[in-house]
Amino acid sequence: MYAILDIETTGGKYNEEGITEIAIYKYDGHEIVDQFISLINPEREIQPFVVNLTGINSNMLRSAPKFYEVAKRIVEITEDCIIVAHNAKFDNRILKTEFKRLGFDFERKTLCTVELAKDLIPGQTSYSLGRLVRSLGIPVTDRHRASGDALATVKLFKILLDKDTSKNIIQQSIRLNPKHQLEPRHIDIIEQMPSETGVYYIHKANGDIIYIGKSNNIKKRINQHFTNTNQKSKKIQQNVATVTYEATGSELVALLKESEAIKHNKPIYNRALRRNVFTHALYSFKDENGYINLKIDVADGRKKSITTFSNRQSGKSFITKAVEDYNLCQKLTGLYKTKTSCFNYDIKTCHGACIEKESAEIYNKRVQELIDKNSYNNKNMVIVDKGRAVDERSAILIENGVFKGLGYFNLNYQINNIEILESIITPMANNRDTQHIIQSYLRKNKRLKIITL
Repeated sequence: MYAILDIETTGGKYNEEGITEIAIYKYDGHEIVDQFISLINPEREIQPFVVNLTGINSNMLRSAPKFYEVAKRIVEITEDCIIVAHNAKFDNRILKTEFKRLGFDFERKTLCTVELAKDLIPGQTSYSLGRLVRSLGIPVTDRHRASGDALATVKLFKILLDKDTSKNIIQQSIRLNPKHQLEPRHIDIIEQMPSETGVYYIHKANGDIIYIGKSNNIKKRINQHFTNTNQKSKKIQQNVATVTYEATGSELVALLKESEAIKHNKPIYNRALRRNVFTHALYSFKDENGYINLKIDVADGRKKSITTFSNRQSGKSFITKAVEDYNLCQKLTGLYKTKTSCFNYDIKTCHGACIEKESAEIYNKRVQELIDKNSYNNKNMVIVDKGRAVDERSAILIENGVFKGLGYFNLNYQINNIEILESIITPMANNRDTQHIIQSYLRKNKRLKIITL
């Protein structure tokens, strides 16, 4: 598998450059199977000659994600792949530099289409991407932009694969990524797993739990653990003796049980998950004119948040949609920095809270609706979700805004007061992670049944 990519940068001193745009096409030797394209805020100035070359300027990047916000996606799409690029040494160095700033070692095998072209298409006057693709009749759009150049490199790589009659490229890639064969003991374990939603526990020979996970299809997920070739999977494959599981029916129940089990057991291969599940939160405050302002900010346990998010981009997407759904002001939600009216007021879609044309009382009612919808502070309620059988449902109890625990009940059993609920609920710890899990799940699953007590 190949990850064919192109990177645009700010230019500047060696190893001080920042990425402004990246495009990655995952290519299986026949077709593109996945892709990732994004502008990136480099948090540094772009050299003027680069602006002239690429057309990318600082204004375009102001609201683009920063590298740390897309780093996980880059790791995922390039995992188990050979990176292919035109002048791969440059692209690989830039990526390694960006990951090093995050304290992460980014290691991938690389193939350079400049070197391959010199071997397979000798005699060209130039091996720059522009001249090479032109001489080969490869159409290019968006030259000097990451997506256009990466796509041109995909087409060039296809030609190089065709010209590689001795199959050296294929042989090299197979040597770098040998096909993983399942061991008999792994096959036995997979056969015992259900294709259901739940939590699974991977044990070593003495019974110790070395990894805990959740999945909507436990069998499929265990199979992935046993066939993946990343370092964590290889260690799990070496040490696994048996896998136990707990079917939950509900993904929300699985998420909550997984979180509690990991905190309690601290499995050796769950280290990455033990950091905060969320990084950003939504806060509110009243300004000097009495208007409720909303702000996405770095999560701070000392401050009371409305809801939390896995990253800044997720929070920004939420608030952007909220502005539209609740007819809120861009200025008062932190989306549009201005001392006068917001952009939406100028196009007649904001009622003018930004310049006090709409009263604080009327505007605040809509903001409060949003807050009430997305926070369960001081609420008594039950979230009803799928159960483990057709005639069963799961119940997650929130009492005075505090997560109390969860349980299961039969559809014929009425749950309409806290006393009845407490008899079927297994108590669980309430913490910032459980709050984030529940709030995120409620945002994503609008059709959940919620009973107010």
